[in-house]
Amino acid sequence: MKNKRILFEYAFKPIIYFIISGLIGVGTIYVIYSKLINMYIDNYSKIPRFIISSVNIFLYIKNNFLGNLIYLILIILIVIPIYLLLMKKKINGISEIINTTNIMANGDLNQTIQTESKDEIEELANNINSIVSQLRNITIEERRAQQTKTDLITNVSHDLRTPLTSIIGYLGLIEEDKYKDEVELRYYTTIAYEKSKNLNILINDLFELTKMQNNTIRLDKIDINLVELLGQIVSQFEYEFSKENVKVRTDFSEDRLLVNVDPSKLVRAFENLINNAMKYGNDGEYIDLETRKQDNMAIVKIINYGEPIPSLDLPHIFDRFYRVEKSRNRNDGGSGLGLAITKNIIDLHGGSIEVKSDSISTIFEIRLKLI
Repeated sequence: MKNKRILFEYAFKPIIYFIISGLIGVGTIYVIYSKLINMYIDNYSKIPRFIISSVNIFLYIKNNFLGNLIYLILIILIVIPIYLLLMKKKINGISEIINTTNIMANGDLNQTIQTESKDEIEELANNINSIVSQLRNITIEERRAQQTKTDLITNVSHDLRTPLTSIIGYLGLIEEDKYKDEVELRYYTTIAYEKSKNLNILINDLFELTKMQNNTIRLDKIDINLVELLGQIVSQFEYEFSKENVKVRTDFSEDRLLVNVDPSKLVRAFENLINNAMKYGNDGEYIDLETRKQDNMAIVKIINYGEPIPSLDLPHIFDRFYRVEKSRNRNDGGSGLGLAITKNIIDLHGGSIEVKSDSISTIFEIRLKLI
């Protein structure tokens, strides 16, 4: 049906317009000819002089040069403007498409095709605009991806180089026997060992995050009670809480929050959040863990009362290697990927994670679908 309409619009319709223009042209010449004949016969004395002069010139050209061909020329001179007038919207629409696409072809993708046509030309223009818009978005995304890749390489290089420099430095001192005694030797090897562990954490986290973002990681899901899982995690952190002088308060829902998840991955996500709360919230002495049920969602809140996260940093808190200014230079042994990994784990489970922070508290809220 659409092909038939296009065939009619661009094959038959121009022919119809041309025939209409021709009929109008012939009719116009005939009417003028008839009127002039009648005027010459009935009212010659009333005919304006410029019309008589024009007719004389016409007859002179006809009799001496063109003959009856002059009528065809006059018809064509009338037909062409009428035909162009009938085809104006289509011609203007095609011209606008050609001119704008030429500009687009030169690299300016901010152009849009504007046309007054309400037919297939408008549809073509809209399709081209849509393609250009998608191409523009792809270009922007590619630039962002390239910038992200550049930033990632820069951050990885920095985070790899820092522990490597320390490891090479201390092992170099040992290799060159630049230590006083066995105590200093053990001190150097301990530092090199700790830096190696940090390096191993960074590399493992980076590989895991890459697999998650490339959708190459497999989830082994089972049905679990989220409240019981959190209780087990809290009990495993008792030593760390005591070491950091942090008290944990739990307010777990009495509901059985059954979720279908990969326990090991979800434990990793909650461990990252609890570690984060201890590192950057131990000023507040308390960490609160809350659970509740809302509609068909299980909600978990991990709250600390340390320094707030600046509002400028909040949108980037789950970015790779992003650390807020107050913690950027801390030697905390982390990879800078913990929150990014956490978000990816929650996303893989079809859930969501948000963070809110003010002068009183910082709240990480996780939502997971209940069974």
